[in-house]
Amino acid sequence: MQGYQLLKEAVGGEGFHRPPFSRRLAWAALFSTVFLTSSVLYASRWTDRTSELQGFHANDVPLKQCPSGLPPPAKPPAQVNLWTGLTVDETVAITDWLSAPERDLNLTLSDRAALGDNIIYHIEAYRPSKAEALAYLESPLDEKVPQRFARVTIHHGSVNEPYIMDYLVGPLPITHKTSMRELTEIYHRNPVPFNARGYTAVVFAELNPLMSKIMAPIEDIVKELFGNVTLVAAANGPMSFDGSFRRSWISWRRKVSGPWLHPVGFFQYVDISGPDPSKWRLLKIVYNHQVFTDIDSFIDAFRNGTLKRIPSRPDQKEDVSWSTRKRPGAQRDLDHLPGPRSVSFGGLRFRVDRALQYVSWMGWGLYLGFDRDMGLSLWDIRFRDERLIYELSPQEAIAQYAGNDPMQATTAWLDRYFGMGSAVRDMLPGYDCPHEAVYLPATTFTHMGTIIRERAICIFEQDTGRPITRHTGYDEEEFGAVRGYVLTIRSTSTVGKALGMMAVFDYMFHMDGTIEVRLSASGYLQGGYWESSQEAYGTAIRDTSMGSLHDHVINFKVDLDVAGSENSLLFTHTVQEEVEQPWLDEDWGSKAIQQKILRDYIESEDDALLKYPLNFQGGYSIVNREKTNRWNTPRGYAIHPGYSPIHNTVVGSKRLLNNANWARYNLAVSRRKDTEPTSSSMWNLNLPGAPMVDFHKFFDGENLTQQDLVAWVNVGMHHLPQAEDSPNTRTNVAASSFLLTPLNYFDSDISMDSTNAILLTPPQVPGDPFGYNDYGVKAVECIPDAVPPFEYKGLKAFGLDGKEAPPASIKQLRNEAELYHRIEVEL
Repeated sequence: MQGYQLLKEAVGGEGFHRPPFSRRLAWAALFSTVFLTSSVLYASRWTDRTSELQGFHANDVPLKQCPSGLPPPAKPPAQVNLWTGLTVDETVAITDWLSAPERDLNLTLSDRAALGDNIIYHIEAYRPSKAEALAYLESPLDEKVPQRFARVTIHHGSVNEPYIMDYLVGPLPITHKTSMRELTEIYHRNPVPFNARGYTAVVFAELNPLMSKIMAPIEDIVKELFGNVTLVAAANGPMSFDGSFRRSWISWRRKVSGPWLHPVGFFQYVDISGPDPSKWRLLKIVYNHQVFTDIDSFIDAFRNGTLKRIPSRPDQKEDVSWSTRKRPGAQRDLDHLPGPRSVSFGGLRFRVDRALQYVSWMGWGLYLGFDRDMGLSLWDIRFRDERLIYELSPQEAIAQYAGNDPMQATTAWLDRYFGMGSAVRDMLPGYDCPHEAVYLPATTFTHMGTIIRERAICIFEQDTGRPITRHTGYDEEEFGAVRGYVLTIRSTSTVGKALGMMAVFDYMFHMDGTIEVRLSASGYLQGGYWESSQEAYGTAIRDTSMGSLHDHVINFKVDLDVAGSENSLLFTHTVQEEVEQPWLDEDWGSKAIQQKILRDYIESEDDALLKYPLNFQGGYSIVNREKTNRWNTPRGYAIHPGYSPIHNTVVGSKRLLNNANWARYNLAVSRRKDTEPTSSSMWNLNLPGAPMVDFHKFFDGENLTQQDLVAWVNVGMHHLPQAEDSPNTRTNVAASSFLLTPLNYFDSDISMDSTNAILLTPPQVPGDPFGYNDYGVKAVECIPDAVPPFEYKGLKAFGLDGKEAPPASIKQLRNEAELYHRIEVEL
């Protein structure tokens, strides 16, 4: 009790009722020292400070424990989340049903299959039509819940001409009424070519023998050229143009921590077309810009002395810790202390229904969805009980590279192929999210079974540290501020392609009705081998390593329903004008040059492939021309550019010809259709010449006036690498965002209705303090819960039979994470 006694003396007074300012300062200092370390207050910690606290009045009232760190329960508008994923039991039931002899699919379980077998590659929930969903949401007690279906992807490898097909299976649960049909209406070609197939464990097992066959005859040469080091290889993409072949460049790196930053400048081009690995072959070897069509010619050049060798470089033998995350250097001043952290002393102010994955906060409410391709999505977003957005979801992420070597010059990644949802990782408490964040799980299916991440999604409220509105004034009721609180819903995905990139997806809800969508990136660069000929394509980060120039563009689908689903596309912009007015003063002349606002409605889809105006002199919004605010202005929501509002700079490359047309613009607006659910597909990576989803085909001249519209909005960054990108890029620089913000949707600023605000009154007597009204929201003093010890467990996996799989080894986890970008050859 002595610790409590001294603390009470420090904050000054019975009951802690607003002590004088000097004592509040003392309280703040002690509070930050004690509570920001999340430690329990023991008397022994304060005994030595008695002399510092003499003179304060004592009392015997101890601080209370802070309210529970659990969120209060939410009240969803409907008791079914229509966008939730499949459970383990559902995927097992579907697998068993598909494997039954009467289905005649001749399936082989993927853990024992070869490429020439038929395997279930993917199973996930297929979302209901919007009409069905809205009918249920508007009358959840009267309308039946829409029937549940699954999308199933099967690799048909055993037929004479292998192919891939998506099927619609349902209704679920499995009964005698369940059936399946080909799901073709969401694609622009069918079926999916087998050479555009997804990655499987089978590929790893069969690509390794090919690389062993290539590398074994040149083992001694490789050791002499690169030193006695172990190498690992990575394949690049796209691997096909239209599905008629499957070929890839293989690049080699040193097998050390951060291998992406340790390329050796050695490449092979291989043909891995078709399901028969015995027909796969080497096409080219490239070393130091010399091209060899077979192994023998490379060996001959080495032995007869005509091979031009890469000069010996110092960092081929030096310590490689620079590419790790081990902390270098001396500790910074006071960095031995933990930094500040957020504590909700009054209790969490957002509500969560964990079972339904529904979240509400300050008038906002929404359901969460999750899928294998792109991860977290948000549905039925309402504000003040009015739906603003039906769907807000990431669609695709590209990274297009440049360079003077076979790997960089031919790489254009589309990350949906790899599964940004299945690549989601558990959050690191206190690092990826604040300590008091609430975590939700996510489930994804892979060809080997089901993965559950318990901390896939985090939710937290934060004070931005700046008021959302603020004014200093001296007339009555004009001086005050509103706190700038934000609720963030976050997920992270570490994509296992050659760029070991971690993407942070943030959906941030503001007090004024604004939604901010932000993407931040960190992780390893896709490093190239540095030499003078690479100077135009990147920057040296070590003697033999470079970061390569590339663009990142990430596409989001925003299905806005502004005051209803019938909306129009408005372009508001400014132009300069010269006007002559009779009242203009003769001292300045009779003419004035100024700007004025133009408001133009875009009527056709053909005119709705858009770039932001020069100098951002205007913008685009979705409005309802038939619904107005109090001032007779159409209610709308603006699509406002945030950080780094870019589009792809390279147009016409065969490796990104038609499979990512959406990336050519800042945004585009089309008529919403259930047959156009996504701007891309997992197959588009390997089909740039003839994609399964061609975004441009969404735009066929249809009218946009008072229709159900979808905005496709891009964020991204032009990544001109620098030395500070080593070992990892930084989320403060590698970030991009857009905002969806009210445009005459309300009659005034609705953040003013927050009681986390203050209104100051000028003093009646000069020199007296200002009066104030804090609306009864007082600061709370309490003891927060102790921060639990750090722990990271990783995933929970289930086999195709639904049984929990044993824990994987670190090597297994690494190989599964990096896919076919970690080819290890034992010589």
